[in-house]
Amino acid sequence: MSATAGQRWRMLVGLGLGLGVMLLLWRFPVARRIPELLDWMRGQGVAGAAVFVVVYVLACVLFLPGSLLTLGAGAVFGVGFGFPLVSVSSTLGATASFLVGRFLLRDWVARRASSHPRFAAVERAVARGGWRIVGLLRLSPLFPFNLLNYGLGLTPVRLREYVLASWIGMMPGTLLYVWLGALAGDVAQLASGSRPRSPWEWAFYGLGLLATLGVTVYITRLARVALQESLAIPPAPDVNVPASPNP
Repeated sequence: MSATAGQRWRMLVGLGLGLGVMLLLWRFPVARRIPELLDWMRGQGVAGAAVFVVVYVLACVLFLPGSLLTLGAGAVFGVGFGFPLVSVSSTLGATASFLVGRFLLRDWVARRASSHPRFAAVERAVARGGWRIVGLLRLSPLFPFNLLNYGLGLTPVRLREYVLASWIGMMPGTLLYVWLGALAGDVAQLASGSRPRSPWEWAFYGLGLLATLGVTVYITRLARVALQESLAIPPAPDVNVPASPNP
């Protein structure tokens, strides 16, 4: 297949996906249905968890906010099961977006990324640091999550390195949001007249939340400093042009 034919094919696929997304959002107000869907998942066991994974992946690909799903997983499944469930789901969603951005919508993603001046620095940093920069990007919220998934598809990072770095880098934030969701779920149960929890249980939840928040903030600050240093690296000189002898 020629380059022109390949570009035309990717354009048609991208147009079809765009029209499909517009139709889906017009016909089904997804964001407003998420709370209802989470309530349905509460009593469905394994089937509910499987549906959650599918919905999370679609949310990543369709640029829908995943924070509500992450909080909802804590409220519905608890921290013990909600955390690994969201961790797997978000990694699969990020991987799906990465592949779409690399192979199907590369030209569209490149145009979107060009409107973010710092993305050129990200591309250079990833070219030099590979998976380490991907991990730092996941720890430091300098770029929108969904756009970053697509944008990293333009970089030379290998798929397996991207998946591993994204999975590990997203863990602290995932744990914090799932914990918050679990705490909010308990508050909702208390307000609805369910079994009240003892002060010791609330103290345990509070201390755990503070510890998780403190660790997340600390890691995020370290990652932000390291990432800013990486993004400040100037581009390498062209190997075909000799460097000037003057400073």
